[in-house]
Amino acid sequence: MTVSSPVADWELRLRIREQAERHGLKGGQMAKALGITPQYWSSLTGGKVLFTSELLEKTLDVLEFGPDDRHELLALRENAKGRAPFANYSALFDESFMRLYGLEQGAQAIRTFETSVVPGLLQTEDYIRAIMRSTAATRPAEAEQRVRARLERQRRLDPPAPLQLSAVISQAVLMSRVGGPQVHQKQLLHLRDIATDRSDTIDLRVIPFESGDSLAGLNTATFHLIDFPSARLPTVGWLETAIHGELTEDARKVDAMQYLYDQVRAIALSPEDSLQLIDRIAKQTGQS
Repeated sequence: MTVSSPVADWELRLRIREQAERHGLKGGQMAKALGITPQYWSSLTGGKVLFTSELLEKTLDVLEFGPDDRHELLALRENAKGRAPFANYSALFDESFMRLYGLEQGAQAIRTFETSVVPGLLQTEDYIRAIMRSTAATRPAEAEQRVRARLERQRRLDPPAPLQLSAVISQAVLMSRVGGPQVHQKQLLHLRDIATDRSDTIDLRVIPFESGDSLAGLNTATFHLIDFPSARLPTVGWLETAIHGELTEDARKVDAMQYLYDQVRAIALSPEDSLQLIDRIAKQTGQS
């Protein structure tokens, strides 16, 4: 499994916060016990700064972690020290997107729903470029950097430890001619081929126009559900609009997203029927 420093850092902080809560220790009490300010403790547990080895050891003592947990948490700190994924692109993306990409690199599975464009992890290079260049505020050089960043993200689908991706898209995604007929057809064929060749790790389903009323009734937007190999980490939700993206760990919001995902998956075609629809639209595109 891919090691991601943001995921390691998140798990370390989460487990420390949970242990402090079990002991009934508030932030001010922990700060006093460690000889630091409450503000610094907040920065440590909020992900602003990384625990030093000495301070982490002291924290583990105060919170009475057992030997096995201590070993795991010290290992998490070592992993958290690593370079963050996509650090080279930090000037292009805001903090929320950078965290999303970091968590994505350490994820075990992602469930995604899209109504307007092909999911980013399944886009061809030309399709990505057409999207990036369509944004008026994006300069050409910046657009190419964004293309490279998305292509790098797609490596999570590759062996030896590929991400499990489950994607539900509307038929409207397949009909939208992003980049023109050739780019459009190539993208459709890529969807068909990758979902066929990697059917053990990619589950792609299409909601046909015939289910449009059901889809409209769900009032859904683009979102992802991200799961991790560690059973200690909760599912994280990502909700995205044209101008904003937000990660959430809030259990109620994540549960609502999971309910919506189950609903859209239920009205989608089977993987086999979805691939047949994609293939049919690709052939029609080539003839037009």
